[in-house]
Amino acid sequence: MRCIFIYNPVSGKGKIAKKLSFIVEELKKKYEIVDVHETTGAGDMTATAKAALNTYDAIIFAGGDGSFNEVIQGLADKENLPELGYIPSGTVNDIAHTLKIPKNIKKALKIIQTGKTEPLDCMRVNDVYAMYVVAAGAFTSATYKTSQKQKNYVGRLAYWWHGARKNLRFQVFKIRCENGEQQIETHAVLSSFINSRYVAGFGFNKKLANLQDGKIEVAIVKQTESPNFFRKVGALVGVARLFLFGYKTRCKRVIRLNGSRFDIEVDDDIIWNFDGEKGQNGKICIEVVPRKIKMIVPNDLKRI
Repeated sequence: MRCIFIYNPVSGKGKIAKKLSFIVEELKKKYEIVDVHETTGAGDMTATAKAALNTYDAIIFAGGDGSFNEVIQGLADKENLPELGYIPSGTVNDIAHTLKIPKNIKKALKIIQTGKTEPLDCMRVNDVYAMYVVAAGAFTSATYKTSQKQKNYVGRLAYWWHGARKNLRFQVFKIRCENGEQQIETHAVLSSFINSRYVAGFGFNKKLANLQDGKIEVAIVKQTESPNFFRKVGALVGVARLFLFGYKTRCKRVIRLNGSRFDIEVDDDIIWNFDGEKGQNGKICIEVVPRKIKMIVPNDLKRI
């Protein structure tokens, strides 16, 4: 069997580059041929994954949630995909937490060597893909506007520091969301479409998330169009409750939906976050692509 190891050299304070020889030797215990590619910039991981499709039986990659998204971009519109192995080395690693893949390099490699391969859902968003979250509104710009230097220095606290400085005014935006059975039209400060148990390091949807059920969960924190001070505070409380207590929080400001396809209309100046990366603006259509991604996960992972 042949595999390629792709890694982001700046993710996780450069620890992957320091352990490269060890990683390659461990991968050779499972794969006969192990080639290595160090990414050079945005989009390189996508291009490398796409080029690897017809050559390798497995794509092993290291990086954060953004790196995971880049790999998905290169694969999700193709057929007969190779298996994926993941060594998480980012700031938050939400997907790894959901799949119980540890950040420890040796333990992550052990899963790649001995784990099971499971087909996982992903999401098609207009003409691109996301693995675990599509969101707009409060705090969602922090993950792609925070510098790598800040993330390396203080970890995920850098996201919340950026969010506190830039997002506390809470832009209110009009949203219309339809899933074929229900239609919601309201003003909101946050809209999240989730295919994961963890978002921004919080156990956002630990009870309901299932990456093999063909559905995603939606949480919209609503707000009046022209809020006064007290209503702004109420919106902040709604967002805080959502992250602290999760998708099932009892809060009248939170609208919850689920389904396999959503048509969402917002103004063109609203920017969407795809798996922690800056995505598209304005109107989007989100559709679940069931059991598309072949992922190596722990053998004892009972619920995907």
